[in-house]
Amino acid sequence: MKNTATVSRRSFLTGAGALAGLAAVSMAGCAPQAAAPAATETASEGSELAATGSDWLGAAPEIAEGDIVETRDTELLIIGAGNGGMAAAATAADLGLDFTLCEKTESIQKTRHWFGAINTKYTKAAGAEVDTAKLLNEFTRYASGQADQRVVRVWIDESAEVTDWLDPILTAAGMTCAFDNDIDHETGGTDFYLAPMEHYYSGKDEAGEALERNKVLLAYINERGYDVTYSHSLARLVQDESGRVTGAIFETPEGYVQINSEKGVLLTTGGYTSNADMLRGCNPMVDRCVTLQYGSPNNVGDGIKAGMWAGAQKDAIGAPMIFDRGAVLPGENAGIVSEAGQPATFNGTDKQFNLGSQPLMKVARDGKRFVNESTPYDFCCFAAAANEGGVFCQVFDSNLKEDVKRFSTIGCSRQTQQLLAKEEATPLEEIYADQLEKGTMVMADTIDELADKLGFAGEAKDAFLAEVEKYNGFYDAQKDDDFGKEAYRLSALREAPFFGIWYGGSLLTTVDGLRINADMQVLDALNQPIEGLYAAGDCSGSMFANNYPEYIVGCACGRTLTFSRHAVRHMAGDLA
Repeated sequence: MKNTATVSRRSFLTGAGALAGLAAVSMAGCAPQAAAPAATETASEGSELAATGSDWLGAAPEIAEGDIVETRDTELLIIGAGNGGMAAAATAADLGLDFTLCEKTESIQKTRHWFGAINTKYTKAAGAEVDTAKLLNEFTRYASGQADQRVVRVWIDESAEVTDWLDPILTAAGMTCAFDNDIDHETGGTDFYLAPMEHYYSGKDEAGEALERNKVLLAYINERGYDVTYSHSLARLVQDESGRVTGAIFETPEGYVQINSEKGVLLTTGGYTSNADMLRGCNPMVDRCVTLQYGSPNNVGDGIKAGMWAGAQKDAIGAPMIFDRGAVLPGENAGIVSEAGQPATFNGTDKQFNLGSQPLMKVARDGKRFVNESTPYDFCCFAAAANEGGVFCQVFDSNLKEDVKRFSTIGCSRQTQQLLAKEEATPLEEIYADQLEKGTMVMADTIDELADKLGFAGEAKDAFLAEVEKYNGFYDAQKDDDFGKEAYRLSALREAPFFGIWYGGSLLTTVDGLRINADMQVLDALNQPIEGLYAAGDCSGSMFANNYPEYIVGCACGRTLTFSRHAVRHMAGDLA
């Protein structure tokens, strides 16, 4: 049926929506900016300046009343069926809300299985405890003080309850929780603060297929009479004369559909890893050190842009989630290779190669070490941005299995340790036959031959050979005089065969988004809530800046689950 209410550009920009210009101009902070509108300019003029002052933001689409082919009503509207959206939907189902969950693709999104939760029943069963004050301040240091500690505390304080809520749902489906408490090392370990918080649910169904949390939650809401509305791509939000968000307009195969929502809209639309223009504008480091986009191909910043068109402010500083696992062929460079306006693509086309996160010796194209390799995953990539090509080379010898066991890394980098332990009797060249065949890993009988195969020549080769000798000396002395790496994470390069791999960063997602308060309400340019608009997950902000704190394992997915549940409960009036 046709829409009966006029959704004009004037109504879209009045009230609190008039702050859109100020918000986008003064708070975007990650793209070419127009001058702030003068006080005498109208709200519409200010918004136009905001829209045209950014290469990636653009303007909200003009949608005439006659273009809307159908209007629906719901009690609560959730946009995006990923980790956040599915947790929100399950919470809404529990509360008996008449909700609508819209997803732009034809299926729910993949599950991020690892999530961080604080002082849960699994933490207590392991005899562990997290110092929450220390964790809060460590989190803030990672973000250079730009995290809103009130928002971070919601994850810290409520993630245990979320785990208690999820646990019976997942275990009833056949999943069990593995809690990672093995974070200490007999030597004292790393100087970084490590807290036991990683939870990983896994299991198989009756057919032997791996279970996924999001699919389990889909079945959970289906059993309660709810489902996902697919092929609904967010075009823009709808606001009333006061600026309150009252719904959204979607582009569908049948045309534009407007969904009005009594309690407001929750954005769980993810980040913008596939939006090349937005990456260049908001996260320029990606263009300097990333070689692979892996994990979020459908995320192009829809929710962030729609929120900003409605007057929201965005984190001023970008925060990419980069892992040091984007293997490339010798000679290939980091950086976005797609043209402006096209989805982000990189030279790396393979899946993540987990071995890159091990603290083995790493050098630049000049053959020299450039960083302490024993740091969170993205630190090495950020340092490599200063190298020629933005890449680095990782080298090791036939003692890799013992080295990796001794390194005892945390988080998902332990997959390498688990793989090598499982294949204890298998030669390395068989374990990594696929990478050797593709040429992303090279093997040699001598260090000299290895240097040639990795592309080192002339002065760079001489420097590489000298660096290997010096690094062997550091191992013998159990002291890294150049970069201060922990002694237990040093290794030797003496036992043939020798191996090498060129890497850049692997971009999993972005975690800078719309600024929110502790109830997940999206904030305008004056740090006031935009009524009816909430955000959770990677499209939300107020948590991260410059980096993703990978030693605070699973904090991004943990806050996504926690914030999505909190937002729905707040919208429903279910919080005390």
